[in-house]
Amino acid sequence: MSNPIFTDLIPGASHWSLVVPAGHSLTLTDLEGGANVSMLFYNPQNLLERYNAPDSLKCQHTFKLTTGNCLYSDMGRIFCSIVRDDTQWIDTVGGVANKSKVAEKWGARDYQKDRNAWLQNGYDSLLVEVAKYGLGKRDLAANLNLFSKTFTDDEGNLAFAEGHSKAGDTIELRFEMDTLVVFTTCPHPMNPAVEYPNRPVEVSLSKAAPLSADDSCLNHRPENARGFENNQRYLAMPNVCSH
Repeated sequence: MSNPIFTDLIPGASHWSLVVPAGHSLTLTDLEGGANVSMLFYNPQNLLERYNAPDSLKCQHTFKLTTGNCLYSDMGRIFCSIVRDDTQWIDTVGGVANKSKVAEKWGARDYQKDRNAWLQNGYDSLLVEVAKYGLGKRDLAANLNLFSKTFTDDEGNLAFAEGHSKAGDTIELRFEMDTLVVFTTCPHPMNPAVEYPNRPVEVSLSKAAPLSADDSCLNHRPENARGFENNQRYLAMPNVCSH
C-alpha cells in the first residue's frame, strides 16, 4: 500500500460514504477490537448496479469472504477485491439491526434527549447515507459486516463469534471500478454485548498497485477471471456496457 491520500477516524455508531476511484485501495482498521462495519457498494455512474451477495458467494463457492475474494455487482462485474483481511472471516448474512432491535437489546435513546450518547442503528444509518445519492429503502441490498463473523453451531443455528476482531486488525479493499462505498459503524445485530458496542474504525485511501497476472484475487476462482474481463469491457466502453 502506498502512502495514504487521506486518513479519517470514523467513530462508532456513525455512517460514511465516498466514491472510490478504480485503482485505489480503501483500508479499514479496527482501533479497539470488536468493531463492526456494515458496508454496501453501488456504481456511481448507474446506481441501479449494486453489490450482489448471492453472486459473490456462489461464484466463489463460499459462505464467508476474506483475502482473495472479490465483491461482485448484480451485473457480473467486480467492485473490489479483498487483498488483506486480518480477521480471515467477513460476515455475509448477518444484515443490520433496526431501531426496535437496538432498543430491545440496549435500551431506547434518541438524539433529541441524549444527543451524541444516543443509540444509532445500522438500518437507519444506511438509509441516511444512501439518501444523499437519491436512494431509499428499496436500494438497501444485503450488506457485508467487516470485522464480524457469523457461523453455524453444532445444531445448525446461526451464531455470532465474540472477540472475532482484535485491536489493530486491518481489512484492505482494492477497487477495480469506480465505486460508491456506503457504510455504518453501528454494532452487528447479533452482538450479545451487555453495553452498546461503540467501536471506532480508521479509514484511509491510497493508490493501489497495478493488477498483475499472478494476482491472488484474479486467480482465486475461474469465475473471478471472467469478472475481471467484464470489468475490462465495461471500462473500455462504459456508456455501452453500463445497462
